[in-house]
Parts: sequence; C-alpha cells; structure tokens
Amino acid sequence: MITKDSGAPGVRAIVSTAIAAAVGAPLGLRPPQLWSGLRTGAVAFGAVAMTVAALTAVPRVRQGMIDRTVPAKPVRWLALDIPVATAWTEEMLFRGMLQTVAERALGRTVGSLVQATAFGLWHIPDARRVGDPVLGTVVVTGVAGLVFGWLARRSGSVLAPVLAHVAFNESSAVAAIVLQRR
Repeated sequence: MITKDSGAPGVRAIVSTAIAAAVGAPLGLRPPQLWSGLRTGAVAFGAVAMTVAALTAVPRVRQGMIDRTVPAKPVRWLALDIPVATAWTEEMLFRGMLQTVAERALGRTVGSLVQATAFGLWHIPDARRVGDPVLGTVVVTGVAGLVFGWLARRSGSVLAPVLAHVAFNESSAVAAIVLQRR
C-alpha cells in the first residue's frame, strides 16, 4: 500500500499510475482528453490559486498559514513533494483507481461519494500531525475530492484534478512561506 511516507516522489507517482492503469482507469493522458484536461485544469488552477490568495485575508486562515511548519528544504517540497508525491499520486489513487472501481461497482453517484469520503479520511493522519481539526479536514478534503472527481469526469482526464490539487497545495504552501518571512 502507498502511504504518504512511502519512498521517493517518482516511485510513488509510478506505482500509483501503474495501479490506476491496472484497473483500466480512463486517465485521459493522450489527446484529445489530454488537451481537455490541460484546459480545464488551467482554469481550475487559476480559480483555486486566487481563492487561496483571497483567503489569506481571513485572520484565522492567515494565522494558520503563519503557524504552519514549513519544511527545511521548501524547494524540494514545492518542486517534487507537492506536485509529484502528493497531487499526482493521490489523483492516480483516488480519481484514477478508486473512482473507477467504485463507480463500476456502485454507480456514478455512490462511487463518487465513496472516493471522496476515502480521500477525506486519508487526510486524518495529516490533520493530527499538524494539529488541524480532524472533522473539518475530512469534510474539506472530502468536498475537494468531489470537485476533483467532477473535474476528471468533465475533462475526461485526470490531469484536470492534478492541476487543481497542485494549485491548492502549492498556493497554500507559498502563502505560508511568504507570510512567515514577513
């Protein structure tokens, strides 16, 4: 099983992609779905990044970003850990493999809810590690899982939710770094 601490970012990305491919997930990594995923993902990226930037004006959110522990090597975190080890890997596992299997077994609506719920629950250890409220984390990431699943279906490519996921995590990380250095 792939955990958040399993191996190098590239290994995690390759293994998760292989798992998604093994179940026959429609990854949409070839044209024309690839182009649709890039377009949809780019729009989502912009919307998510602007939302995170706007949320830095909310005192509680701003303080949470200031209090967040930033890795000693933020370049690696931003360049590899977030986009490859986290966003790509989780999208392959949840929107690739799990959404495909759950929707085949349970139908589109219930399958989508299953993958989103699993995605929310997957974030419990992170919430506990950084001291975030567990229920709030599960709800927020579960809703994000629903949105990411919708992006994958809408575009026909897992690249759209990968880009949205990268946007959220990267913009939050950059905001935390900037706020802490002020």
